[in-house]
Amino acid sequence: MLSIDGVTDLWDQLLGAQPDPPGMLVLLTAVAGFLAVAVRPVWRVARNAVTIAHEGGHALIALLTGRKLKGIRLEFDTSGLTLSAGRPTGLGMVLTLLGGYIAPSLVGVLGAWLLGGNRITLLLWLAVVLLLLMLINIRNLFGVVSLLVTGAIVFAVSWYAEPETQAAFAYAGVWFLLFGGVRPVFELQSLRSRGRMRDSDADQLARLTHLPALFWVGVFLVVNLIALVSGAFLLAGQWLPEGGLSL
Repeated sequence: MLSIDGVTDLWDQLLGAQPDPPGMLVLLTAVAGFLAVAVRPVWRVARNAVTIAHEGGHALIALLTGRKLKGIRLEFDTSGLTLSAGRPTGLGMVLTLLGGYIAPSLVGVLGAWLLGGNRITLLLWLAVVLLLLMLINIRNLFGVVSLLVTGAIVFAVSWYAEPETQAAFAYAGVWFLLFGGVRPVFELQSLRSRGRMRDSDADQLARLTHLPALFWVGVFLVVNLIALVSGAFLLAGQWLPEGGLSL
C-alpha cells in the first residue's frame, strides 16, 4: 500500500509542472503530427485515435444533454458508431451529432493548453482516465482491444518513460489531434460528393435543422481550423523566442 508520503509524491507528480521542453522538440513533433495525417499509409492506422476522440465526443455530449448512452463501437476500418436513447429531435440530439467531428480538435486544444502550462504528466493521465471511462461503454471486441492497447501505451509512457520521451509523446499526440481533426472533414465531403455516407452526421443534422448538410460540413471545418490555429498558438509559445514575435 502507498504511504501518505507516497500519495503526496504521486499527487505532486500528477499536478506539478514539468520543465520546458526543448524548442526543437516542439517543432519536430509538429512535423511528425502533420506527416502522420498527410501520409496515407500512416493515416490509415493512426486515424483510429481520431475515431476514438470522435465517438467519445458523441458519447460525452449525449450524457451532458441528458440522453442515455447505449454503447460505442469502434471498427477495424477506423469507422465508429455511438448509440444513445432519448428524443430523436431537439437541441440534445443536435449537439450530440455536432460533437463528433469537432471533438478531436477540441481535445487537441485542451491538450495544447495543458502543455502550455507544462502539465505533461497530467495530460497523459487524463488521457488514460478518459480511455478507461470510454471502455465501459464499448460494445465490440475490436473496440475493447483498441482502447486497451491505446490506454496501455499512454500509461506505459506516463509511468516508465523519461521526461523527454513523455514530452515528445504528448506533443506529438496533441499535434496529431489538431491536424487530424481537419482531414476527416474533407474526407466526409469527398464521400458525400460521390453519393456515399448519406446518413453522415452532417446529413442527420440537415434533416433535424433544415439547414443544408454542406452548411454543417462548413461548421465542422471552421471550428476545427480555429482549433488548429489556437492550439498551434498555445504550443508555439514553447519554442518562440522569449517575448514572442517581433515586427
